[in-house]
Amino acid sequence: MKSPFISICIPSYNRPEQLHKLIMSVDCDPSEVEIVISEDNAPKRLQVRKALDKVHQSSNYNIRYHENEVNLGFDGNIRNLVSLARGKFLIFMGDDDLFIPKSINQFISFLKQNTEKKYILRSYLSKHENGKTEEFRYMEKTTTFQSGENTVSWLFKRSVSIAGFTINRKEALKYSTDDLDGTLLYQVYLMSQVCMHNKSIYCDIPVAYAVQSFRDNKPMFGVSEAEKSRYTPGSVTQQNSINFTASYFEVARYLDQLHNTHIADSLIVDLSKYSYPFLSIQRKNGIFSFLKYSKRLEKELGFGCTFYFYMYKWSLVLIGEKLCDRVILLIKNTMGYTPRL
Repeated sequence: MKSPFISICIPSYNRPEQLHKLIMSVDCDPSEVEIVISEDNAPKRLQVRKALDKVHQSSNYNIRYHENEVNLGFDGNIRNLVSLARGKFLIFMGDDDLFIPKSINQFISFLKQNTEKKYILRSYLSKHENGKTEEFRYMEKTTTFQSGENTVSWLFKRSVSIAGFTINRKEALKYSTDDLDGTLLYQVYLMSQVCMHNKSIYCDIPVAYAVQSFRDNKPMFGVSEAEKSRYTPGSVTQQNSINFTASYFEVARYLDQLHNTHIADSLIVDLSKYSYPFLSIQRKNGIFSFLKYSKRLEKELGFGCTFYFYMYKWSLVLIGEKLCDRVILLIKNTMGYTPRL
């Protein structure tokens, strides 16, 4: 059987309805793709099966469904999908994300024109609670990146969202490891390893809607053995946020040891400049809790190294998250891409 050009890889955990919607949003040439789903031993496994049975009745796509015997956690399940897939390129999607209509065929054409690039930084969209759409566009236009430390440092933060994360399968397979399980950043580790040795490219074709279910304050991380010591399921606690942010530096230091680089040093400056989402996620819990949390980011993790951190912090204190979101959205929409700070 001919291998597909792309594998749409979906780590599934407890979202049967959203998974069904995601699969139904796939609207490209069926001969180009396979859809690979790895269900991670969640309580709603039977409902996921039923949702997929329903999809099979009306879908022309090759859907390959796998069930894990034990819960692997986010990182382990991403690694599992890399092994299960057969496509030249892997496009990851969270099971609550959606494809933008008519975007996949365009994206496939882009990949075919750039097959020598082993990682693709995609643009994507996200819808806010107020119905406004935010575009995550990182450059003014499609741009090629050379391999090496500087590229990895810049791509690090911009490769965290799993929605539309695209990488060459054979290259990703080379760097399989469970050393970073529990960080929730295995995709960033793969990007870093691949881009340390290969050219990469930014694609200015938005391909995915990132639903960002974390805004509902109902995270599902913390079930696997690797995650239990770091995350408490059920809410976006202050400690969960601190631990997740600390994972960025755990991955960066791991890479620095492997390659004799200084990615962690560059990363802290970049995260400080773009620290708004790290701060805003805890603003809804009240000013005093937020001030305590922001102090921890500043002192424990070193985020106070640029004035941007304090600008975001006090803006969130004085005018709140919703108005700050509107201002940032206005700036990005006016410029057409995320400003380079």
